Amino acid sequence: MFQEERINAIMEHLNRNQRIDIKDICQRFEVSRDTARRDLLKMEELGLIIRTHGGAVLPKKTKEVYEYKERLVRESGVKREIGQFAASLVKNGDFIMMDASTTVQFAAEYLTAENVVAVTNSIDIADALSKKKSVRTYLLGGELNVQHRFLFGPSTTDMLADYQVEKLFLGACGITANGLSYPDVEDGAVKREMIKRANQVIVLADHTKFGDQMFYNIAGLESIDLLVTDRKPESAIMEKLAEHRVELLVASEEDGDD
Repeated sequence: MFQEERINAIMEHLNRNQRIDIKDICQRFEVSRDTARRDLLKMEELGLIIRTHGGAVLPKKTKEVYEYKERLVRESGVKREIGQFAASLVKNGDFIMMDASTTVQFAAEYLTAENVVAVTNSIDIADALSKKKSVRTYLLGGELNVQHRFLFGPSTTDMLADYQVEKLFLGACGITANGLSYPDVEDGAVKREMIKRANQVIVLADHTKFGDQMFYNIAGLESIDLLVTDRKPESAIMEKLAEHRVELLVASEEDGDD
């Protein structure tokens, strides 16, 4: 059995029982303790588990995940500031991609560049872009998540294979030393594919996202080119960002010259 197959089976066990021991992994899959530890280490890197002494447990969500419309108004001042700053990064003639994120929606609303071509899986962002006469918008197909208002599924990721853009604007639910994480696997799978289709990945995240580890990791920090936020993170994350050459852009006026 390959490691990926064991990881899937371990996740099925965890979803039923909440925890698993290394001894159980060894017995179930007839592997050594070293192999079991490597499996758990890989799962921890992917953000799937929290390792414990002798085993692993499922991570707890660090915050409640609100519906899209409610997230749009929560901390809307900060999100607008970040979105407006991000919109200024789009140049005339750019080909861009936007994920289904409330902060990215504000970037879409503030977009002023001309002759822009945009691709998105968000019905709200597509609606915002439709009001821009100088923007051509491609809305990806797929199944609609009514609560969070994004399109997902195999047809969505298959369509992404046909595109290559200059800039991807990506929201974030959690940013840690392990990278970007999200509570929804379906949404995360689309975002992961989007990253492959962009020359430059621009993440938009307010300071409350730093240090939060959500259920599903989509990429490490090395996949990010620019991070637009409202406040610098703590030194540990700053060091990791520097290590992976992530450029930090602070949208707030008081930190704008740092």
